Amino acid sequence: MPDDDVEARFTRIEHEVAQLREQVALTRSDAAAARVLAAGADRDVSEVRAELRAHTQCLNALRETQLELRETQLEQGRAIDELRQEMRGGFATMATGMAQITTLLTEISGPEHDSN
Repeated sequence: MPDDDVEARFTRIEHEVAQLREQVALTRSDAAAARVLAAGADRDVSEVRAELRAHTQCLNALRETQLELRETQLEQGRAIDELRQEMRGGFATMATGMAQITTLLTEISGPEHDSN
C-alpha cells in the first residue's frame, strides 16, 4: 500500500505541476497582451498630450491677439474722443465767428436795409 500511496501522490503532484505550467503559460500570454495594451495606451496618451499642447499654444496665441486688438481699440477710442473734442471746439469757434460776422453784416447793412 505504501507504494500505491506514493504513486498516487506522485501522480497528483504531476497533475498539479501540469496545471501550474498551463497557468504560467496563460499568465505569460496575459502579461504580453497587457504590455501591448499598455504600449498602445502610452502612445495614445502621448498623442493626446501633443494635441493638447498644440491647442494650448493656439489658445495662448489667440489670447495675445485679442489683448493686442483690445489695446488697439482702446487707443482708437481715445483718438476718436480727442477728435470729437477738437471738432466741438472748432464748431464752437465757427459758431462764434458766424455770430460775429452776422452782427457785423447786420450793423453794416442796418441803415441801408431800413430805408429800402
